Amino acid sequence: NIYLGETFSSYICVHNDSTQSAKDVTLKADLQTSSLRIPLTGHQSDSVARDLDPGQNLDEVIHHEVKEIGTHILVCEVSYSPQTLTSNRMSFRKFFKFQVVKPLDVKTKFYTAEEFISDEVYLEAQVQNITSGPISLEKVTLESSHLFTVTALNTKDDGESVFGQVNCVPANASRQFLYCLRPQDSLTADLRLLSGATNIGKLDIVWRSNMGERGRLQTSQLQRMAPEYGDMRLSVQELPNIVPLEEPFDFLCRIINTCERSLDIVLKLEPCAGLAWCGVSGRQLGKLEPAQSVHINLTVVPLMPGLQNISGIRLVDTFLKRTYEYDELAQVFVTQKDTDFLQHPVEVQHTPAELHLTSTEVAA
Repeated sequence: NIYLGETFSSYICVHNDSTQSAKDVTLKADLQTSSLRIPLTGHQSDSVARDLDPGQNLDEVIHHEVKEIGTHILVCEVSYSPQTLTSNRMSFRKFFKFQVVKPLDVKTKFYTAEEFISDEVYLEAQVQNITSGPISLEKVTLESSHLFTVTALNTKDDGESVFGQVNCVPANASRQFLYCLRPQDSLTADLRLLSGATNIGKLDIVWRSNMGERGRLQTSQLQRMAPEYGDMRLSVQELPNIVPLEEPFDFLCRIINTCERSLDIVLKLEPCAGLAWCGVSGRQLGKLEPAQSVHINLTVVPLMPGLQNISGIRLVDTFLKRTYEYDELAQVFVTQKDTDFLQHPVEVQHTPAELHLTSTEVAA
């Protein structure tokens, strides 16, 4: 057997074991699959026929990267003219059958980063070795589409792979890889384009078998589920990570009209555990045309220390009398006033664990 993505190599020898010379000997080789017949050698117009005296050989080495699983048949056809002048040209065929099997099992999962904070998409790829022996994964990269830029999250701070210098995978074992995809600026500027950007890219995997034979696999184009934003989208633009207890802090939000009609929006602020709103609830935000956005600045006073969720924002569409609820919009870490955290601010990064959050639509 040979594994998908490896290079099939074969040495073909035509030997004249008769007592007579063979004139104008030619060799043709094809690889027959269930759907294709691939010419390997002897089909070129400049192929030169050779004469073989008794005991002489016609040698050929062929190489071909196999890209299809299943039964493959190497078809070799030899044509020659016997030494007798009156004889017609003769030929014969030989068939060599072998199987191409899958060496790796690749499973992918998509995670959307915290919806109100970022448009990033995280891809988790699990690569399992299903060959009969250990393999070395030389490269596992994500070739993103032109709609996204990709960052691999599989290295340490010093640039070394988390799997070490040699990523050896025993039979039936798996390795997991993580990638962060950020949409291009042209996408984030237009939510209609962003929601239609489902083509992520494809994985390119290079490995070597326990005998050093190189193989390469590319997945088909990976597709994510298109995000749905409803009639409007609320996102957080600016937010402090660490705030002191009982001291007001501001954060900036952006509201985008993602539907085809104008929206007349009212902002309502509901009570939130551990936090108190500063400002007027029921404020008119005015009319918002399709694809337009408005920024609102909100003020909150933290009442309890620890990690607090910002919840309780309600946006009311006055025309349809429909209320959009935004809970667990973001998180802030509230510290005591005398803590060292305030003297030495720490930048908190959002991690892949902050998964997709959805807004709930409630009829008024």
